Amino acid sequence: MSAAIEFDPKAYCPRHFQWWLEGRVGVIVLNRPERKNPLTFESYAELRDLFRALSSTNLVRAVVIAGAGGNFCSGGDVHEIIGPLTQKSAEGLLEFTRMTGDLVKSMRSCPQPIVAAVDGACAGAGAILAMASDFRLGTPRARTAFLFTRVGLAGCDMGACSILPRIIGQGRAAELLYTGGTMSSEEALEWGFFNRLVEPELVLEEAIRLAEQIAEGPTFAHAMTKKMLHAEWHLPVDAAIDAEAEAQAICMQTEDFRRAYRAFVAKERPRFEGN
Repeated sequence: MSAAIEFDPKAYCPRHFQWWLEGRVGVIVLNRPERKNPLTFESYAELRDLFRALSSTNLVRAVVIAGAGGNFCSGGDVHEIIGPLTQKSAEGLLEFTRMTGDLVKSMRSCPQPIVAAVDGACAGAGAILAMASDFRLGTPRARTAFLFTRVGLAGCDMGACSILPRIIGQGRAAELLYTGGTMSSEEALEWGFFNRLVEPELVLEEAIRLAEQIAEGPTFAHAMTKKMLHAEWHLPVDAAIDAEAEAQAICMQTEDFRRAYRAFVAKERPRFEGN
């Protein structure tokens, strides 16, 4: 699958997770519940390719990612990833770590906002998937842990040292990344990792509802908001203000901007079409 070719989300049939459409919302469900939905070499790559391909479709306006069987994702599969990694050359290891990093890059660069529905175990690379999403709904039983030090690795994996402090603060992120400790659902909510808590039986439904609400909005403008939220991490305030002036001026050239004005004049609700 290549983002250079028009991506058909209705015909897409992944091998390593579930995918379906709820209107204009694409739903990803990691589906190895007997192992708490771990990732493999193949599922990392397939998720990366999907998020890349989403840039080439207007049929999907928001994405939900969840896990089956009461857990989100337990991270890299011990037997299918960690074991084989101990036998790889330095070159092979760098190829793997760059590929996993590319998954996060593809999530951040795809124009669709991503909502993570986090229940149960959310660990290692699973915690990274949640972290890299734009919104996170959790459940009271959700437990989030960046476990890399538990397997003798650094906490600096897949952008964690850059993104996590921006979400929960430097000190809290440092403690989680150094110790591999677990962030409870209450802590995740208080610290801003979760947007809100939802009962387990409702979390996927609520995540889809939030994604549908986003999908009803101005798609081009939402993509611009996502782009600027990411880009402005690197900018001083004055430069960010200038960049936002340019971004907003571009959005003011869209037909959606004109639709909103016409709807306001007619005292109607605008119907955005993403152009």
